Amino acid sequence: MKVLLLAGSPRKNGNTAALLEPFCEVFAEAGAKLESVWLYDEDIRPCIACRRCQEDWSSFGCSQSDGVPALFGKILESSLILLATPIYSWYCTPPMKALLDRLVYGMNKFYGPARGPSLWAGKPLALLLSCGYRPEKGSDLFEEGVRRYCRHSGLRYLGSCTERHLGYDTVFMDGEKESRVRSFAHGLLKSLP
Repeated sequence: MKVLLLAGSPRKNGNTAALLEPFCEVFAEAGAKLESVWLYDEDIRPCIACRRCQEDWSSFGCSQSDGVPALFGKILESSLILLATPIYSWYCTPPMKALLDRLVYGMNKFYGPARGPSLWAGKPLALLLSCGYRPEKGSDLFEEGVRRYCRHSGLRYLGSCTERHLGYDTVFMDGEKESRVRSFAHGLLKSLP
């Protein structure tokens, strides 16, 4: 089992990293191979809607020479894609949004002269999020956006775990949060083949 962790946080020692630690421990104990990609470290340019990706239905086919085409193979080889990100203004961080825009076109050959396939149809995807508001008022818009994204792309949306940070002068991670993240990870393991 290969798990691709796409981390949208600019801070490698922040809340997202704190949530990833117990999550990764559960999957590592189950024998999974984990690969983390910190998106702020990658060269991810925004989509320019040139539609070159629609010319070849067998490859990513993007006209831009940045870090995104290299992620194409990692995504296709993965057994699970985990989007781990803090919520900024009710949505994911900029590099994750840019990546999602690029992937929806490069992976889905729906936008050319004829409708082609979704190259990642059936791929499982889950969310691990942190936000400052209550999840139902903080991460709900991003989660709904990802649900629609998954339906559109033919991905299997497996759910989300969102933990709230009450402020910069408070400790974020505690035993309750760790327990919920571990429970979420165990649930994901049960849903994977």
